[in-house]
Amino acid sequence: MQPRPTPDFRPLGRKAYGSIPHLPGSRTGPADRHLSPALARLCTERTRDARDSVVVLEKLDGSCVAAARVGDSVLALGREGRLAAQSPNESRRLWAAWVAEHSARFLAVLQPGERVVGEWLALAHGTRYALTHEPFVAFDLMRDAERLPWHELTVRLGAGGFVTPGVLHEGGPLSIDAAMTRLQAGGFHGATDPAEGAVWRVERREGAGVRVEFLAKYVRPDKVDGSLLPENTGRPAVWNWRPVSGVPSP
Repeated sequence: MQPRPTPDFRPLGRKAYGSIPHLPGSRTGPADRHLSPALARLCTERTRDARDSVVVLEKLDGSCVAAARVGDSVLALGREGRLAAQSPNESRRLWAAWVAEHSARFLAVLQPGERVVGEWLALAHGTRYALTHEPFVAFDLMRDAERLPWHELTVRLGAGGFVTPGVLHEGGPLSIDAAMTRLQAGGFHGATDPAEGAVWRVERREGAGVRVEFLAKYVRPDKVDGSLLPENTGRPAVWNWRPVSGVPSP
């Protein structure tokens, strides 16, 4: 019998997803960093040339999670890279159960060594959602530190029928004000509180291919992280989605 992995075990030997730097004026926390002014201008003012392309997506407010293919198995991970099934957090365990239930869909998308990363919206963190789709929204497909460009990503995810974030803009740069104006109606995913913000993906065409240069994000300044979590409110958890069956034990 194989020994049970320790709570700190990371199957990939690394985090499942890193942090995205902030654009100027974005609300930041103590561990956050801002994008350099030169790179921020590529997102919002002027690209280098016609080979640059900017995709702006709605930023969702849940838990960043990943599903990684190791051989013919799919592992549900938290952002830090640990097994979600062993988490003391109920929402993370629900993610693990959901991945197990939908493993065939993940296997249809992922090659060994790849992982899909997205937002798990089951538990309301600081934004409530009246979801009209499943509780997972996929926004990246990665191998090690490399991510697929947006159009390739959406084609691959389509094989599994996964939801992706609402697109605010594709083409040249887009100002922060313009992006936030397009989110005023609550965004694309049923937010009943103000939408959190947006993510800019700067990609560059190289020959016949496209490379993701970098990502940046903007979070509205009045956003309070975790304002609905029970550990912060002293009140019961607010759920955007829960399964009909029971919650798995860690």
